[in-house]
Amino acid sequence: MRRRDMFRAVLAGAGTLLGLRAVQAAATEPARLKVAYHLSDLDKVNFVLGNINNHYEGTVGNVDIVLVVHGPALAAFKSKGISAAVSGRFAGLVRQGLEPQACANTMHGMDISPADLLDGFHAADKGGVVKLAELQSQGYAYLRP
Repeated sequence: MRRRDMFRAVLAGAGTLLGLRAVQAAATEPARLKVAYHLSDLDKVNFVLGNINNHYEGTVGNVDIVLVVHGPALAAFKSKGISAAVSGRFAGLVRQGLEPQACANTMHGMDISPADLLDGFHAADKGGVVKLAELQSQGYAYLRP
């Protein structure tokens, strides 16, 4: 083999090695997680907000989280009469990227308007359980603490 051919072979091998290293580096980066939290129990509001906070901390923010609230738990997120602790914790989670969804059926049944809820809530127009199923079909992991 001529020197020039050997040099080309070495360069081609080095390029392949660099390409493999780039693929390996991309494979070791954790994929962004997608998680849907389901909350309907009023007595679990603080627990679930704590879990969501731990989720953000444990993934260093490498997660998209949707909180779907329906049933009695929705009353805990009414802006009037809410505790400062829950309000502050919730606002902090929204700043981190939490997407809260309120079941439109529950809102109708409890006579709650979007204006009655804490800032950041969106209405799940088809209902909370439908929203959860849609999220799961989009690859979201389902958690119901």
